[in-house]
Amino acid sequence: MAKSTKTPLMSPIFALIDEFTAEKPLLIFPCDFPIKVMGETQDGFAQTIISLIQTILPTFDASHVEMRASSGGKYISLTCNVVVHSQKELDDIYRLLTVNPLVKFAL
Repeated sequence: MAKSTKTPLMSPIFALIDEFTAEKPLLIFPCDFPIKVMGETQDGFAQTIISLIQTILPTFDASHVEMRASSGGKYISLTCNVVVHSQKELDDIYRLLTVNPLVKFAL
């Protein structure tokens, strides 16, 4: 059977969405932003994550962290509520977190 050479038609709504998102940033800085960090439960995990974030945001502290253990207790998740002033700050935090061997996921 011959392959179709027709290109799919783009819906006008998608063109409108593309135009809208191209002109407007997804985040307006400064902003509060929750970062979820997951790793295996071990001593010092939370303090390591806090220290990493403090290299970018020196005023960040443990009062901005919510901690939850998995049902089996093997993993821990932290929700770190940060105030970022630029996309670069946010990107730098994610880079630091994702290269750390203790971190399984950072969302």
